[in-house]
This record gives sequence, structure tokens and C-alpha cells, in this order.
Amino acid sequence: MENSFLIQKFYTAFANFNAEEMANCYYKEIIFEDPAFGKLNQKEETSMWKMLLERSKGNLKIEFSDVVTFEKSGSANWIATYIFSQTNRKVVNIIDAKFEFEDGLIVKHTDHFDFYKWTKQALGLKGYLLGWSNFMRNKVRQKSKKLLQNYMQKHT
Repeated sequence: MENSFLIQKFYTAFANFNAEEMANCYYKEIIFEDPAFGKLNQKEETSMWKMLLERSKGNLKIEFSDVVTFEKSGSANWIATYIFSQTNRKVVNIIDAKFEFEDGLIVKHTDHFDFYKWTKQALGLKGYLLGWSNFMRNKVRQKSKKLLQNYMQKHT
């Protein structure tokens, strides 16, 4: 499968709330990383997408563009628009994704976004005041990982 088609397949599945199809785009030893969850292994990453899709309750819009791929690497830009469930605040998160490919699948997926901008949208005043700090980054990551672990325990 051509790598650009693979990325399009991944984000189309995401936009269609199909976590299983998203997981099918990943290599069995996938490494995923982003500012909110940190590094995740394959089992964690697959569960993360399922959890995020379920928690959105259909209130999630995914748009992607600028897909660029080479033999072993690629990138895309994507925007997630949703209501952050913990605060009921609207978030428009602009994300730059980097990919590495092996055997026609994604073996590494790294998402980058402006964490401070995200915390201001998602957390309001608390994010505005502390979102720039390592303290807040670590707090968000700990909470995200705990939510994920609880989700995995309930769904395994």
C-alpha cells in the first residue's frame, strides 16, 4: 500500500469513528507519542484511539491535509475539533504528525501540537495561568495515562 494512501486511510477512519480500521494501519510494534499522553506502546495506542472516540460521543470533527510521504517517512497536518469532556470547553487542536513506515504500515507516529494553546482552550483560566509549565504538562500527562489505564482495565 502506498504510504500516502495509508495516511489518508488512517485519518478517514478516524473521521468515521473507526478505531479498528485506524489500528489496522499500524505495525504491531507501533510507537506513538504526543504531548498529552507521552509515549505509548501498541496496546495503549489502540486503546487510546478507542477511548477518545467513545468519549467524544460523536462530537468530534477530524480534518487532515498536507499529506507528504516518502519511502520510510511522512507527515500530515490535522485538526481535531471537539468538546473537552472534563470542562465542556470547545477545543480546536491543530496537530503536525510525523510518521515512519515499515512493511507498508505505520511503525512510528508522533503528534506535535502547541500544548499551551491546547490547555488554554481545554482548561480555561487554569490552562492560561499554568499551561506553559512543566507542572501542568506532567499533570495532564498523568491524568491522561490514568484515564487510559482505567479504560484498558474495563475493556480488556
